[in-house]
Amino acid sequence: MGLGTKIRLARLFSNPSGHLFGGAVDHFVGYGNVREGGLADLPGALRRVMAGGPDYISIQPGAARHLWSDYAGKAALVIQGGCFTADDRIRQLIATPEDAVRYGADALAVAIPVRGATEGEYIRWLTDTVNAAARFEMPVVAHVYPRDFSDGGKIVFTPDEIAYAVRIGFEAGVDVIKVGYTGDFESFRETVATCPIPVVIAGGPKTDTLLGALVQTSEALRAGAKGAVVGRNLWGHGDTTMAARAFKLVIHKGMAPEDALAAAGV
Repeated sequence: MGLGTKIRLARLFSNPSGHLFGGAVDHFVGYGNVREGGLADLPGALRRVMAGGPDYISIQPGAARHLWSDYAGKAALVIQGGCFTADDRIRQLIATPEDAVRYGADALAVAIPVRGATEGEYIRWLTDTVNAAARFEMPVVAHVYPRDFSDGGKIVFTPDEIAYAVRIGFEAGVDVIKVGYTGDFESFRETVATCPIPVVIAGGPKTDTLLGALVQTSEALRAGAKGAVVGRNLWGHGDTTMAARAFKLVIHKGMAPEDALAAAGV
């Protein structure tokens, strides 16, 4: 790992806790109806997430171009290059490491699904991106989502599949892996313990309550996760800014979820 990569990774993990708290506003085509939900007003969603003080934001390149200049220097910027739907209706890489450099980003994220007939193409996305990123000392963050095609194609979070997703990420050579939490402490702890690079959890699937999301995050941290990058469970539960503050208290202060909610004013 070269100096440039180390410096950029240090910006992602800049908090003294050694953990990271990221806000994800990079859902794009996979999100669905853009007139409803927490991302209906994307500029407003970004503003509310940033008011909660995340360490970094992951965002699609076009949205970053139009929105990020107001927040430059206030959080690390991670450009999302992967664009897919679970049924493979859409599958495109929409940003390269060079694009991330041009945008002034601190890392390039690549979201991929695994399992299914197209899995090899997605793994190639990662390996090609890692090789191209080396030229620029640009860290690559893999967002890996296992699929189950027994019911038409959906994202799953079972212990075996999450272990497989983590293995795909580090064998592809990425610098950080983001996966869903299994909900099973021991299996997740074993998976993280055998991974030589940082593993952070995805905020989804959306929980019924914000408390449920915070409990999930707290448990994953105790199992060895190095933080969380949260989307639906951040801007999908009422007051986004207060939710972000609660996540920060859990991730960086180790606060109990119930106490974090109270301290954040939720």
